[in-house]
Amino acid sequence: MAESLKDKVALVTGAASGIGLATARALIGAGARAVMADRDAAALERLAGELGDAAIPLVTDLLDPDSCAAMIPDALERAGRIDILHCNAGTYIGGDLTETDPAAIDRMLNLNVNAVMKNVHAVIPHMTGRGSGDIIVTCSVAGHFPVPWEPVYSGSKWAITCFVQTMRRQLNKKGIRVGQVSPGPVISALLADWPEENLRKAKESGSLIEPEEISDAILYMLTRPRNVTIRDMIVLPTNFDI
Repeated sequence: MAESLKDKVALVTGAASGIGLATARALIGAGARAVMADRDAAALERLAGELGDAAIPLVTDLLDPDSCAAMIPDALERAGRIDILHCNAGTYIGGDLTETDPAAIDRMLNLNVNAVMKNVHAVIPHMTGRGSGDIIVTCSVAGHFPVPWEPVYSGSKWAITCFVQTMRRQLNKKGIRVGQVSPGPVISALLADWPEENLRKAKESGSLIEPEEISDAILYMLTRPRNVTIRDMIVLPTNFDI
C-alpha cells in the first residue's frame, strides 16, 4: 500500500525550474508542503504566489558557503521539520576536458557533489532525532555510464552514485531511506549547455523526456511502504541510445 505524503514537509533544491519545480508541484499536489530552495528570488516569489501556502520559498545560493550552511536551519525555522530532502540542484559541463575552464570544473563539483554532501550532512541530525526521513538525490544515467562527451559531468554523477549508496547503508538502520533518481536527458535549463549537435539529434530522435516524468518517479519512491527502499530509479527516454 502506498504511503501518504499528506502534511509532510519536503525541502527541494533547484526548485524554481526543471525537475525541482516539477517535484515541488507534485509533492504539493500530494498534500505535502514544499520548501522551495533556489537562488532565483524572483522566480520563487512568482511560484509561491501561484502554488499557494503549501509552497515556502527559500532563497539559497548553494555555491555560497554561508547560504548553503544556512539552508537546513532556515528551512526548519520556516517549516518546523523536514520529512523529505530532495537534493536536486546541479549544473552541466559537456565537451572535451581540454576545452573546459578549470573554474567551471570547480563550480560543477561544488554544486553537483560538495553541496549535496553538505546538505545531507546538515539534515541527518534532524532526521535521526525524529527516527524517520527520506533523502532523494537527482543523479543521472551519466552516473552509471562513462559518457565520452561529458567527462566532468559524468564524473560528478559517478561520485554522487557512490555517495548515495554508501549513505543508504549508513542510515537505513536509523529510519532514513536514501535513494537517487537517474534520468536520461530531460528538457530543462541544463540542456542549454549540451553540444549543439547532440541536442539536435536528441530532439529529432525523440530522446528527451519532460521533468514531470522524473517527478512521477520520485513520488513513487517516496510513497513506498517504509520497509521498501527504491535505491535508484533510472528513467530514460525510450529512444535514448545509451
